[in-house]
Amino acid sequence: MREPAFWHRPPSLLSRLLLPLGAVYGEITSNRMQKAGLEAGVPVICVGNYHLGGAGKTPTTLALIDLLRELGERPVVLSRGYGGRLHGPIGVDPARHTAADVGDEPLMMARRVPVVVARERSDGAAMARAQGASVIVMDDGFQNPALVKHASLIVIDSHRGVGNGCVFPAGPLRAPLPLQIARTDALIIVGDGEAAAGIAAQIAARGGPVLRARLRPDDGSIAALKGHRVSAFAGIGDPPRFFATLRASGIDVAKQQAFADHHPFTPIELARLAEDARREGLTLVTTEKDLARIGAAAATLGCAIASFAVTLDIEDPAPLRRLLLERLNQVHAARSARS
Repeated sequence: MREPAFWHRPPSLLSRLLLPLGAVYGEITSNRMQKAGLEAGVPVICVGNYHLGGAGKTPTTLALIDLLRELGERPVVLSRGYGGRLHGPIGVDPARHTAADVGDEPLMMARRVPVVVARERSDGAAMARAQGASVIVMDDGFQNPALVKHASLIVIDSHRGVGNGCVFPAGPLRAPLPLQIARTDALIIVGDGEAAAGIAAQIAARGGPVLRARLRPDDGSIAALKGHRVSAFAGIGDPPRFFATLRASGIDVAKQQAFADHHPFTPIELARLAEDARREGLTLVTTEKDLARIGAAAATLGCAIASFAVTLDIEDPAPLRRLLLERLNQVHAARSARS
């Protein structure tokens, strides 16, 4: 879905009119979040956010995978597979599956880490364990109570924050903010803005780590586009951030087009993008996630689509490393005591 503009403005008449619906939605999600979950048998680390839309969960998940591997763990990602038709549980195979099967984010991540897609997360956890997972990393699912989470890492964009602070549909929040903050173990703020300062102060007051991070463009992606005028397009949670990252990397963005998050590009749309780029002498560029969703259709356009890759760099990962070690050791020790 494309986020309404009023979600990211001060509370307006429209948001106030929707507050009663937001109260009902918030009550339902609050009650759901407080249900007891199942133990997965291995530590479960959740990467989520407070609101609908994008904040950088996928690059954060991949950065977390690297940290866990440094700690000697065997992580497997568990995803609901948003946008995919398969209910699972199924292990994602990039050579066999498409984004239409398993979703764009699982398909992209499966090139770097084992990924299990399952609508029922308890079934997915069982498959992850069967694949040898020593720790499960949940990509999203912070508000889902199916599994006991041993650590919940919340990702927030430093410029967008939580918008107007209202619960859907009056605003972008998935549940009332106080409940979500109370269940947050660490906060990762992406970017150098101050929109998340108030939330950061609350997390820090509770003793939770607050980490700053930045999206670092891949050197190879920058080199491939330097000297080219590009036509950029993206169907992610925050397309303007993608366009801004391109420009900040010295890329000449002559044209840009934003689509809704997880937008399913049609052959007609892709053909139009390719034809416009050819006519104006531009190079098409999009995100890794979008290119995963486009898949084999890119080869039929008669013009290449460049992928612009980014990596999440955490400024000081030491507090997060300490938190992970503490929670991992607690779960592993409990399992050893029971066996």
